[in-house]
Amino acid sequence: MLLASPDDVAVPTGTPASDEILIEATQLRRVFGRGGILSRSMEPTVAVDDATFTVLRGESVAIVGESGSGKTTVARMLVGLERPTSGEVIVTGRRRSGRKLEGLTRKESAKRIQIVFQDPYLSLDPSQSVSSSIKEIVRFAIGLKGAEVERRVRELAEQVGLDEQLLGRFPRALSGGQRQRVAIARALASEPDVLVLDEATASLDASIQAQILNLLADLRERLGLTYVFVTHDLSVVRQVCDTVIVFREGSIVERGTVEAILDHPAEEYTRQLVASSPARMSKLPAVAGAEVS
Repeated sequence: MLLASPDDVAVPTGTPASDEILIEATQLRRVFGRGGILSRSMEPTVAVDDATFTVLRGESVAIVGESGSGKTTVARMLVGLERPTSGEVIVTGRRRSGRKLEGLTRKESAKRIQIVFQDPYLSLDPSQSVSSSIKEIVRFAIGLKGAEVERRVRELAEQVGLDEQLLGRFPRALSGGQRQRVAIARALASEPDVLVLDEATASLDASIQAQILNLLADLRERLGLTYVFVTHDLSVVRQVCDTVIVFREGSIVERGTVEAILDHPAEEYTRQLVASSPARMSKLPAVAGAEVS
């Protein structure tokens, strides 16, 4: 599989999202520090404050902001890894209650939304081979057995551009890009409606980042996925997203289309973000014919 030149880096197709709301976040607030109550040793920290937004089916929404802006906390609340101090998250019409969605089992909830983290090595069990790592999700989420499990693992590897010969390897024997492909395959194993990508390309070098962004754009088109893309890199946003939500100190300061926010930001904070964002994607080295990593 060959990677295209930088000029061929995938961009959003512009396919209109439907009117169906897949995620509805209402007045989300997350306070850390003794449940938000003042203590002798530590004052509470407001990580997210009064965040309200929606994500439509088929959209690719970027949540951006500098470090400490609350964007990762929002991502974790969407998938149930953090509980809101107040407010609520609704995914595909079901209110989130911890790791489960109201009225659904944990397995059924996993079919609605999954997350891919920045560092795939930390999300993979170093004692499990790639094949075993994917198999456990296939068995849990889909309930397949025997030969059907093997077939599905090979299918997922092909979907994410992972050579079948790598399935027997362990995470330490893979490159960063290969490990991220495994993490994406595991997220796709439950056939979710939504993928939350928390800085999923931030730890990769520029050429490998381009490969993963191409992959994500292709998967979105082929599988009809909806993305929530958490990132600090606005040059990445332009490649894979339609809509941008800008966070500052836990609050939303601006939202709109990629073109409106990146080309004509209304807020001074957003203008500063745009001005300071590295133009990595416009300066990628030519890598046509390079091996996929």
